Amino acid sequence: MTIPAIATRTRLRPMSVCLTSAQDYFRAQGSKWRPALVVVASFIIVFTCCGLIFAWGVYQALYERLAREPGTPFTGASPAEIDLIGTIAVSLMTIGAPFAVAWAKRFTPSTVAFVGGLIFGLSLVLASFGTALWHFELTQGFLNGIGTCLSYMVAVTTAPTWFTRHRGLAMGIILSGTGVGGLVWAPALNACVVRLGFRNTLRLTGGLSFALVSMASGAMAWEPSNKARIDTENSARTSRADGILKVPLVDWRVAKSRKFVAQALGAVFQSAAYYTPVFFYASYAQTLGYGTTASSNFIALSNACNAIGKIIIGHLADRVGRLNALFITTLLSAISAVAFWLPSTCLGETTQSQGLFITFTVFYGVFASAYVSLFPTSLVELFGAQNFASVNGVLYMVRGMATMVGTPVGGVLVRSTASNLGPETFRNMSLLVSALLFAATAAVLWVRLEAMVGPNGGVSWKWLQ
Repeated sequence: MTIPAIATRTRLRPMSVCLTSAQDYFRAQGSKWRPALVVVASFIIVFTCCGLIFAWGVYQALYERLAREPGTPFTGASPAEIDLIGTIAVSLMTIGAPFAVAWAKRFTPSTVAFVGGLIFGLSLVLASFGTALWHFELTQGFLNGIGTCLSYMVAVTTAPTWFTRHRGLAMGIILSGTGVGGLVWAPALNACVVRLGFRNTLRLTGGLSFALVSMASGAMAWEPSNKARIDTENSARTSRADGILKVPLVDWRVAKSRKFVAQALGAVFQSAAYYTPVFFYASYAQTLGYGTTASSNFIALSNACNAIGKIIIGHLADRVGRLNALFITTLLSAISAVAFWLPSTCLGETTQSQGLFITFTVFYGVFASAYVSLFPTSLVELFGAQNFASVNGVLYMVRGMATMVGTPVGGVLVRSTASNLGPETFRNMSLLVSALLFAATAAVLWVRLEAMVGPNGGVSWKWLQ
């Protein structure tokens, strides 16, 4: 069947005129390439939106430097106040998950992703005109987070439904976009800021990100059997507000289960810790004696390890069990924080502390990021495909709320001990991150044990889960 033939049979939907040909092609049933196209498009969305957020450390270090200069929008602002911009963005990326998922079911995934790309690009352009700190919190923080949420949640919710056996690998590839994006965006942003200034850099990335996300949004679609179930739900709606303002939450029988409680606790502890080192890599590297360019390379190094780790660990998880991989990688991320980052804060500006921090950057990039890719795949196994969308939305919302608390607290700890600009000012932050990651490890172990309990209370000794 040709593309024009498909288009004549497909009813056009609102806000999809410019995407008609692509959407009609992607909706063609039975195409063996559809899962691959969904993976590629999801990767582009994650590469763009999340990649720029993971490169936030470039702006964090830049804005902190501007805070020490007179006459800038950030003059006098503390690291914690500046960090709030990135924290708002990364928190809203998942806090709005239930709404993003519900709207993708109520309308279409492609429409929601397209709107997200539009808001994301607009947020960066508007930020370029900011003259006060709160302008950046509103645009580069609040609006940027909303735009990311609408696009990102569509990608991570629709993509897993297309896979069974290779779900871990597929999500590893998709979510490696955060690492690849950070690897590309961090040095690119640093170079653009030097040559164009940060305002023109914001405008350039705003336009480019809208173009990339709008192009990828045309491939976003539900897997056919899931789409049939969603169409049935939509036909049963009793009002226009249902599915727009009234968002379905998790079934109470699922929410009160021990598995759900354990998974929620793991999500809280891990997300409260996860983004803190990512946002402060460049700032901390500068306390060790690195220059502006060299410190931004730590962000790129971390994101390179992030991308490699998600793909390799995602592939291995399909073989050794996704819950097993989730536990092992969370434990190793906790060990890397307490064994490498914490000691580096105690040794001052020395070659040894630099070596420890480089080691931490590599290990944390590989293992901590694996949680992000393994998290949605574990939900399908724990709660079933029929509950995946609602559970995924609520638990991502929980992750966003925890990030909103954990990362600012880490920033405050830096300020509260900052009698100078040495690495010791980050010691309390590293202790907090280490403690939270060990707590997340304990919660993931609880999840793994609960997964062995059958519906009748019996224990199933199936280890490859």
